[in-house]
Amino acid sequence: MQIHPEASLLIAGQAPGNLVNLSGRPFTDPSGDRLRDWMGISSDIFYDASRVAIVPMGFCFPGYTPKGADKPPRKECALTWREQMLTYLPKIRTTLLIGGYAQKWHLEDGFKGRVTDTVENWRAYAPRHFVLPHPSWRNNAWLKRHSWFETDLLPELRRAVQSALA
Repeated sequence: MQIHPEASLLIAGQAPGNLVNLSGRPFTDPSGDRLRDWMGISSDIFYDASRVAIVPMGFCFPGYTPKGADKPPRKECALTWREQMLTYLPKIRTTLLIGGYAQKWHLEDGFKGRVTDTVENWRAYAPRHFVLPHPSWRNNAWLKRHSWFETDLLPELRRAVQSALA
C-alpha cells in the first residue's frame, strides 16, 4: 500500500501476491510491469506516493487456491478499513479498478457481475474510473480475445492517467 493526501490517481487492486508480499512494495512483479505499461508511466512516477495511491482491497497475501491462483482478498479487510482509508485521499481524480473485487466494491450496482462484462462497458465509468482485468500473465488469453482492450481502452487510460497526474 502507498497513500498520501496529495495523490491524484488511485490504484484499487485485489490483494498483494506472494512476490509482492515478500518484497513489501506493491506491484513489484511482472503484473506491475504490465500495469505500468498499460498506464504509460515509469516506476518513478508509479512509486511516488504524492502522485499515485495504491490501496488494495486486502493488505495481506491471502494464499493460493488448490489450482494455484491467488485466493480472494479477505472480506473483513475492506469492511473494516476501506471507507476510512479513502477519506485520506481527497484529491483523487481517476481510480483504476483492477479485478472484480475492486470493481464490485467501488461500482456497487454498476458492477456487471463479471469482470469481462464490466470491462467491456468501460466507457460508462471513464474517466473517473477505469475498470481493468488483472495485469497477470494468467489473463494473456483474455487479452488476446479482447483486442479492443489494447486498441480502444488503453489509449484512453493513458490520457486519463496523464490528465490526473498533471
